[in-house]
Amino acid sequence: MNEDKMRWNQRYLTEDCLLGEQPSRLLAEWIEKLKLLCPGRRALDVACGEGRNSIFLARHGFAVTGLDISPVGLAKARRWAARERLAAEFRLIDLEGYRFAETYDLILNCNFLLRELIPREVAALVPGGVLLFDTILAGANAPVPHRPEYLLQPGELCRLFTPFPGSILFCEEFPADPSPTAKLIFQKRAGER
Repeated sequence: MNEDKMRWNQRYLTEDCLLGEQPSRLLAEWIEKLKLLCPGRRALDVACGEGRNSIFLARHGFAVTGLDISPVGLAKARRWAARERLAAEFRLIDLEGYRFAETYDLILNCNFLLRELIPREVAALVPGGVLLFDTILAGANAPVPHRPEYLLQPGELCRLFTPFPGSILFCEEFPADPSPTAKLIFQKRAGER
């Protein structure tokens, strides 16, 4: 993972805001529903980068923790939160092999894919909690450089979540977009631990 850390540090050093300052389009479109669906306002932003989604959630009243491998990205996120006087916590974490010690009402996983982390994310949701997944889909337009194992295959995202106890509230793929993505919103069954 040191190679990944160095690569992301370099990317965050050379860009003002690598992915821009706007949140994931799916998150922005669903924010009002998410505020109603989530049993509380405790959120986790997995692979948060420079914090665009964490900042957006904090603006909407969520207590946010962002995790990322890049100290450069996290420093930018902390400065952004401080500038806006928002309470958000950012932790330097290597997500490979990571075990969640806490539970959350909402977990975001945007522009990041580590398939073995998905069951742990679902387990880290409180009963009735929501997981929003918005990441890169393999295809002719997929951005480079990306290793194939970090790209979802067509139809894969819904299949990954079908076995979990809960409901898929939204699942759609956008293969023709300039950056093809697969998006999903999953809600854990209310009585499930």
